[in-house]
Amino acid sequence: MKAFRDFLDKQAKHFEKGGRFESIYYLWEAIDGFLYTKGEPAKSGPHIRDVMDLKRMMITVFFALVPAVLMAMLNTGYQANLMLSKMAEIPAGSWQRWVIAALGAGFDPSNWLADLLHGALYFLPLYILSLAVGGTWEVIFACVRKHEINEGFLVTSLLFPLILPPDIPYWQAALGISFGIVLGKEVFGGVGMNILNPALVGRAFLFFAYPAQISGDKVWVAVDGISRATPLAELADPAMQLSVTWQDAFFGFVPGSMGETSALACLIGAFILIVTGIGSWKIMASVLGGMVGTSMMFNWIGSTGNPMFALGPHWHLVLGGFAFGTVFMATDPVSAAFTEPGKVIYGALIGFLVVMIRVVNPAFPEGMMLAILFGNAFAPIIDRIFINANIQRRRQRALHGARAQD
Repeated sequence: MKAFRDFLDKQAKHFEKGGRFESIYYLWEAIDGFLYTKGEPAKSGPHIRDVMDLKRMMITVFFALVPAVLMAMLNTGYQANLMLSKMAEIPAGSWQRWVIAALGAGFDPSNWLADLLHGALYFLPLYILSLAVGGTWEVIFACVRKHEINEGFLVTSLLFPLILPPDIPYWQAALGISFGIVLGKEVFGGVGMNILNPALVGRAFLFFAYPAQISGDKVWVAVDGISRATPLAELADPAMQLSVTWQDAFFGFVPGSMGETSALACLIGAFILIVTGIGSWKIMASVLGGMVGTSMMFNWIGSTGNPMFALGPHWHLVLGGFAFGTVFMATDPVSAAFTEPGKVIYGALIGFLVVMIRVVNPAFPEGMMLAILFGNAFAPIIDRIFINANIQRRRQRALHGARAQD
């Protein structure tokens, strides 16, 4: 490792001011910073001593997402293998024919390894594409603005494919991550300046620009010609029967966006984020509280024509992107509220909105994406209210103190 460190140090002169590759110095700096911590000590006080920096924070979030990634691959392969096992002939030109030729195996949905490998053929290309396209935009803006490349794009590039259906065209995924990075973050000034979650901005763009490819029935199962609705779509349609159990939804063996189906994987990620202090438990708890309170209100009101009124909070928890959004999206430290009371209001607002969208508008059964984006938009206002109130209280205390001295 020392030899590699010495090699990097010798090459640094080519990227520093006056070197041949001065224009891409920040790309070099990002690679070096990703591999090693900075060796430059602070030369003047004050000093902040903390083991948690941006790199460690993003790496922790990355590891917290690992259970969701594994379930994304496992469930995507499971859903595909389940349908293929019922088909008399595999569609020509599909991934599945290549899998049989490469692995020499059939499609047994009970074989976890076969499910995992099959699902990886759909998730990994989307992840690599998101990483390459998103990273390219990050490098371009860093070199133009002459600032460091932050590790935040590593998490965004992993979150984005997890909230996509497995059968989305690659060019649309590339367009979506580009929209999310450029218009959702970079136009605001980059990391720490964006008011909306970039991954959700990219998905929202795809949803409204290409609704058939992001929300249609045929996109949830990675087999050509196979159509299957998500559980939320089944519940919203009075003519359909729910085809999954609560246990299936909790563990994640249901159709849906690749990384959002498993509430169990999200709970594991929540535990990691809360223990490390990166994810706000107040936001998670208040989102849950807002959802429970609103869903119970609709249960009490009831409806003869809308079956979503009767959907209990235990179902809202495990269906759609609620668990994933609560743990990984709503707690984004940049776009979420940062005042302590503001976090509670912000989270409760998201929990309220997601149930309102799901129940009141059955044509759009999934509401977590829009609920979080609305929460992001209102977070600065919520924080400003509490900040102004705190300033007013401090001003009053100062006035009382001055009068007491007189």
